[in-house]
Order: sequence, then structure tokens, then C-alpha cells
Amino acid sequence: MSVVLQSNSGWVLDSQSLIDRGYTRCITWTGHQKPHVKCNFKRQCFHILKSHYNMSGRVDGGHTVMAQKTEKSAKVDCLSCSIILEGTKALVDSAQSLGYLSGETETSQDPLPSQDCRLAALCEIAKELPLVADEEQEWTQSLLTEEGGASHVDLFSQVTENSQAWAAVVPLIGEEYIIPPNTAFLLSDFTRIQPLVQCGRRFDVIVIDPPWENKSVKRSRRYSSLPSSQLKRLPVPLLGSPGCLVVTWVTNRPSHLRFVRDELYPHWGVEVVAEWFWVKVTTSGEFVFPLDSPHKKPYEVLVLGRPLQTANVPVEDKRLIVSVPSALHSQKPSLSEVLKLYVGAEAKCLELFARSLQPGWTSWGNEVLKFQQIIALPRGRNIW
Repeated sequence: MSVVLQSNSGWVLDSQSLIDRGYTRCITWTGHQKPHVKCNFKRQCFHILKSHYNMSGRVDGGHTVMAQKTEKSAKVDCLSCSIILEGTKALVDSAQSLGYLSGETETSQDPLPSQDCRLAALCEIAKELPLVADEEQEWTQSLLTEEGGASHVDLFSQVTENSQAWAAVVPLIGEEYIIPPNTAFLLSDFTRIQPLVQCGRRFDVIVIDPPWENKSVKRSRRYSSLPSSQLKRLPVPLLGSPGCLVVTWVTNRPSHLRFVRDELYPHWGVEVVAEWFWVKVTTSGEFVFPLDSPHKKPYEVLVLGRPLQTANVPVEDKRLIVSVPSALHSQKPSLSEVLKLYVGAEAKCLELFARSLQPGWTSWGNEVLKFQQIIALPRGRNIW
């Protein structure tokens, strides 16, 4: 059950189920044969059993850590915290009555997968190749041949499609990856986003997960960050359909949130229609971090917007999405089930700066296949 429950406060999601539902039918190609294989995301990635503070909400030896804030920001934080605290409690209580978020005792001794990724480096190498300016250039290509086997594809300058109704395990750039059904993707950075624009698709939903600059990213070097001002280069107006719903993930840095509200969306001709919160909880339903922590928060913000002067299904403000987060850095829950309430089940959806693929979606980014890599196990295959 990918959506555990829905209420006036928001949703409780089972993130692993949302991922695994795309792999119920999965094949791999060995010569001319296509045996079925069982694929699922590694379960221990979602075994967040303990919060980073005790039940009283205190850290650092029992002393609550509070940040020094201006009166205005303190009032805003107070309002947000109240919404998050009350809404999360209601959603978690309802989920626990259904037997979900009741705590897991199962632990895995297997280590988490390495998060090293060479895809961004390959994109840098590909930038040395000349761009094709031919008017007859094909901007899309099929992942599979007419016979069904994996074709030789150019991942860096064409949008690659799996138009089949089943997932496929295929060899790409020296590794095995699982590609969900009815999925398209482009592996590139800003300088090679042209195929996505030229392929002629216009999307009803655009989800953006920017690689925001922050000290943690700089220290860890998990991925290359991007200055906020560079996000204005994204061709969102060219990619969105009339009335397109634009959703941007924002870290808890106030300057990033102000930038999206006051600069980025106006630059694209998009007005903010709602702000939601993704609330991260343990398998027992506790916040993963203190709600009043001046550093890491147990939530992230989603800013939802639509082009100016468009009539669409209203989007409620201050909704919560509650889920157990992945232990893998920067892996967000799928929004597909939540957003289709506002755009319809047949909406064309795009994710920018994606690190994974979703059934029925188009995805772009320089690490777009990061969480699609296959790990072979005795009883089948695990993603990551």
C-alpha cells in the first residue's frame, strides 16, 4: 500500500512501496531469452528505527537547543511548527491504528550501498563531444530494439524511452540498471538539456529537486551543488503545458525559500499557490530530528505554483506528507500518487535534477540513474 492513508491534514506514504510498485513485472535479457526477475529496493534503506533525540524532544544532554531568531521569523516558525506538530500527530495516530508506523524490530546486518556515483563525471566527459545541430536530428530513442533486446543508446544527447508496460534490467555504461515501464530519461547537465526541450513534450507537472548549496553538501562532497541564480536557466516555461503544476523541493534555509517565492517563480511567470511539508519520521512515528532544532529539521518544504491567470483544480495549502525517509542521501519520496489528485491520473509528469526514475514519468539530471543501479542477490535482484 503506497498511500497508507489520506486526511484533511495530508498523507502518510510508504516510500518503499511507491518505488517497488513499478517493478511488479520485470524482465532481463539474456541472449534472445527474457526471463522474469524479482526486483525491489533494499529494505534496510528505510529502516530508520531511532530518532536523533529522546521522547521529551531534548538533545545535547537534556538541554533544548534553540536558535536566535528575529521576532518575525520566530512567529513564522511557530506557526509552521504548530501545523507540523498537530498534523503529524493526527496522521501518525491514524496510521498506527492501521498497524503502520508501529515500530519495526527487524534489522539487517547488510551494509547500506555505497553512494559513490560516476554519472556526473561521465556527463562532464560527454560535454566534450560536439552538439548536433541537424534539423533532422532525432531527439528521442528507444531503450529496447524491436526484437526486445537492449539497444545501443546515446544517453547524453537523446531522450531514452522504455515504452513497454514492464520494467527492464539492461546493461548501460558498464553497469546493470532497472528501467521502469513507460519511462523516459535524459542523462545530462544544463549544457545538454536541449534534447528535452526539442523532443516536443509539454508536461502537466514539473517537480524540481535542486542541488541547493549548503555547508553539509560542501563537506560531504556527495554531489555538486548549484548557485540559486543558475536555476533561472531552467527552461520551465518551454517545458510546461498551460496550467502546469510546478513543485520545487526547498531546504530549510530561509534564503532558499525566499528565492523560490520572490525570484524564481516570478521569473518563470509562476505564482505560488501552496506550501507543503514533507515530514520525516521513524518507523515508530517519531520525528527524526527535533522540531525546534536550529540545524537539521525533521521536514522539508515543497513550494507549489502555477502559471499566472490559469484556472485549475485548487491546491490546498499547508498539507503534510509523512513518511519514513531513506537512509540514502537526498532520496525524496515519490509525489505521483499525491499530485494526481490535482492534475489527473493521465497527466504528463517531469522531474528535473532527478536521481531516480518513476513509471510513467520523464526524468532529467546528471545523476538520473543513480538509484536505478542493480545489486545481484541470491534470491533475485535489489535496486541499490
